[in-house]
Amino acid sequence: MIETIGRFQRFALVGALIAVIVFFAVFAPGFARAGNLADVLLNNFALLAIASLGMTLALSLGAIDLSLGTSIDVASLAFVLLSAHHVGVLPAALGGLAAAFVIGAFNGVLIGRLGIAPFLATLGTLFIGQTVQQLATDGGQPVYLLNMALPPLFSALAHGAVAGLPVPLWIVAALALIVHVTLSRSAFGRAITALGAQPGVARYSGLPVATITAVTFIASALIYGVVGLLLSSTVKAYVPQAGNGYLLNAIGATFIGTTLSPTRRPGVVGTLLGVLLLSLVANGLLLIGWNFYWQQVATGALIFAVLAVSFAQRRTRYA
Repeated sequence: MIETIGRFQRFALVGALIAVIVFFAVFAPGFARAGNLADVLLNNFALLAIASLGMTLALSLGAIDLSLGTSIDVASLAFVLLSAHHVGVLPAALGGLAAAFVIGAFNGVLIGRLGIAPFLATLGTLFIGQTVQQLATDGGQPVYLLNMALPPLFSALAHGAVAGLPVPLWIVAALALIVHVTLSRSAFGRAITALGAQPGVARYSGLPVATITAVTFIASALIYGVVGLLLSSTVKAYVPQAGNGYLLNAIGATFIGTTLSPTRRPGVVGTLLGVLLLSLVANGLLLIGWNFYWQQVATGALIFAVLAVSFAQRRTRYA
């Protein structure tokens, strides 16, 4: 009986996803249209999914990366500034990823080498990153590329398609596969999980904690940087602090996804389902007529529900 209850609780996320789809298909005009669902996947799901994959790596290490938005923003800023100087799309994209790399490496040094708690280290990085952006943009002014002649590849990053599927969704699939294989099939992924689950044991077992921490935060930052590139390609601009808009939803989606794991560990499948749930809820509430603020209330309610399921499962297991 206890095992059956535990299994039901683990698949509560799938049940919630089905319930949300059925509810909005009935009560939200146009929700079930193919065009609307395609818009959800491209405009609501794709960028948040990529950001959440980076957060999945960080959370597997036992950390919440508050510098997610900073990595997105500095990558976007570098990409746009280099594009404005006509260096080419690929060099500009590499420059944007290099900027995100610096953020991840800085976090890795603070946490892995200096032993600063991840929450405090990434919070400090967030503040420093915001200041750097303000200094580089005359107090936080947007940088527009709307009136410039840009190579077709610049817009193709966000608006192009391969084999009929939008490029951002291909990127989601590729990164999801890489993160999944890393966490579940590689020795490095097992080291990340061990350090996140039992840091004391991992240290005493001889694992190179500083190196694992640094590489994980660099990998997360590079994934966030991809979001910055796609965001710039979408709007043809750098928008100050736009990356911070993904932070809370990425944390929420990753935690929601842990309900699929009996050990409450983050996983790629659970994270993507969590992102899909949040994206569908936001779209459905918008179609019903709820404004942005009520969408945030709904997101908070979903996270509370996940905590309730987690608590119930723990009590069931202990019983």
